[in-house]
Amino acid sequence: MPGPDADLALLEAACYRAGDIAQGFFKSDPQIWHKDDDAGPVTEADLAVDTMLRDTLLAARPGFGWLSEETEDDPARLACEHVFIVDPIDGTRAFIEGAAHWAHSIAIAHRGQITHAAVYLPVKDMMFTAQRGAGARLNGAPIAPSGRADTDGACILANKANFRDEYWPGGMPGIRRSFRSSLAYRLCLVANGAFDGMLTLRPTWEWDIAAGALIVAEAGGCGTDRTGGPLVFNAPHPAVNGVVATTPAIHATLIQGLTGT
Repeated sequence: MPGPDADLALLEAACYRAGDIAQGFFKSDPQIWHKDDDAGPVTEADLAVDTMLRDTLLAARPGFGWLSEETEDDPARLACEHVFIVDPIDGTRAFIEGAAHWAHSIAIAHRGQITHAAVYLPVKDMMFTAQRGAGARLNGAPIAPSGRADTDGACILANKANFRDEYWPGGMPGIRRSFRSSLAYRLCLVANGAFDGMLTLRPTWEWDIAAGALIVAEAGGCGTDRTGGPLVFNAPHPAVNGVVATTPAIHATLIQGLTGT
């Protein structure tokens, strides 16, 4: 069986190949479709990357299950000890707009816990990686959260809708808001200390956050669902109850504001 370092190397290599494919469509007027139920756009680049990743990764690890935003879900994954959780292009709207903040996000889950992760932003040439118990890195160098200890003034990555009073029964702290399109990238920006935290309060698909969640944890940050509960992956319905990822010192205050307890 391949060792854990080989698994991480596999994810990195797959991300670089994905970047080559996606950049062939970037700013080149790719074909776009709109998913049912207002689930967002998908481009021919998303589908091409998904096909390559599925073929490449499952050929390398034939016993693994597969969960991807752009592949019809197969419940057979639930019987697999190891599962690839993949977002071929996270931040498709940014990709369509010609912005730089889109990413390839690939993770391996073992019995519900993420063990290996890679998030790659081709335009910015930023490769974030993590392996359980071995820390997190950006382009090979160790990373860590900002160390922010005071919630007031903390800069949090989030959509504007998350700042409505109805979501904060315990009162919203005096935080400042910023935004990036890709959830995976938002998590990585918390992991490397560029921002003090990120949150999304809607039900959140596993493929959006699986890789980034491990990168935050291995960097030394704190990541949970919106109630403070653990993030568990490869669920029958592959979504979690929102995500709050921050420096350890401000996490409890944000959860208190969100839950009122």
